Amino acid sequence: MTRPKVSVLITVTGVDRPGVTSALFEVLARYPIDLLNVEQVVIRDRLVLGVLVSGHADVADGHSLRGEVTEAVLRLGLDVNIERSDHVPVIAEAPTHTIVVLGRPITAAAFGAVAREAAALGVNLDVIRGISDYPVTGLELRVTVPPGLHDALQAALARVGAEQAVDIALEDYTLERRNKRLIVFDVDSTLIQGEVIEMLAEHAGAGEAVAAITEAAMRGEIDFAESLHQRVATLAGLPAEVLDEVADQVELTAGARTTIRTLRRLGFYCGVVSGGFRQVIDPLAHDLMLDFVAANQLEVVDGRLTGRVVGPIVDRAGKAKALRDFAEQVGVPMEQTVAVGDGANDIDMLNAAGLGVAFNAKPALREVADASLNHPYLDTVLFILGVTRAEIEAADAVDGVVRRVEIPAD
Repeated sequence: MTRPKVSVLITVTGVDRPGVTSALFEVLARYPIDLLNVEQVVIRDRLVLGVLVSGHADVADGHSLRGEVTEAVLRLGLDVNIERSDHVPVIAEAPTHTIVVLGRPITAAAFGAVAREAAALGVNLDVIRGISDYPVTGLELRVTVPPGLHDALQAALARVGAEQAVDIALEDYTLERRNKRLIVFDVDSTLIQGEVIEMLAEHAGAGEAVAAITEAAMRGEIDFAESLHQRVATLAGLPAEVLDEVADQVELTAGARTTIRTLRRLGFYCGVVSGGFRQVIDPLAHDLMLDFVAANQLEVVDGRLTGRVVGPIVDRAGKAKALRDFAEQVGVPMEQTVAVGDGANDIDMLNAAGLGVAFNAKPALREVADASLNHPYLDTVLFILGVTRAEIEAADAVDGVVRRVEIPAD
């Protein structure tokens, strides 16, 4: 007759130090027991180690094993708890969703509000881990959401984000989340600071008028193509050299180089899709080693801007088409694409992408985006993609490019 086996959970807690796992398994190795699972977490040098084993009751749950394990762990200055753990799944089912919370800072009240809303909907928090301490604090929660409650949870988290001044993104916890392969960025006020058309317009003495048109277009109040023609018309007569001057003045958004560098290491195809102008964007794309560029072309005749664009207009629909064209060109399914933008003319592009991210965006775009980021650091996009700050800096350290710029207190 086969003797039944029992499962026993050994939990070790205390100040982490080298040799804890070795000492524990030196004891366990002396007994005929099977290892079912091991999980460990260390927070600020505080260790929580769980070991699930199985064996015949007289061995796995016997006084001898309990005594030897307890003695070995206490000798190291840690605490141990040993208890039966039958009829519990060895490996838990995968969570259904991921919640990413970003803030400067994340207050206890903000995180408490997230936990409260989740609990009210019957959402179980399976795993919580820190993913960033710079330039924002980031926490990732892997959760199990009851069927049919995704939209309700998303609405509740959006409300918490607005009330507590934190960014919260809810994503399906699937293989697709970890298998994105192509990303495109809007340029003006996303990859770079400010709007190129406004910088050009300042040279033509039409800065205020163009800025007003740009703002209305980004809010979705004016058709983008029409607004583009109106703004470009103000540039008629400018010498073409102004394009080079503006290209030299462009400033990247904080974290942009880190973002592109990290994504390229991960094997992403990276590109820009812009309603701006090739003459200014091409040098930037070359500098960042981007794979794709879609943008408008300013007409130049006899060394001066004519106030017109040539070729197809990259407008709202054109941005979505450019993303699809890039994906088709390299054979990446649309489900594995990411688009990042800030204005109403990015709506179709974000809707077409597998993951649409609104970055410091106008309300019209935030309403349709899968995730909305409101801190002025582009590398927060990486946290939404499941990349941690530690992983970013470990890779940077290999190339000697780790650098943290002091950020003034808010």
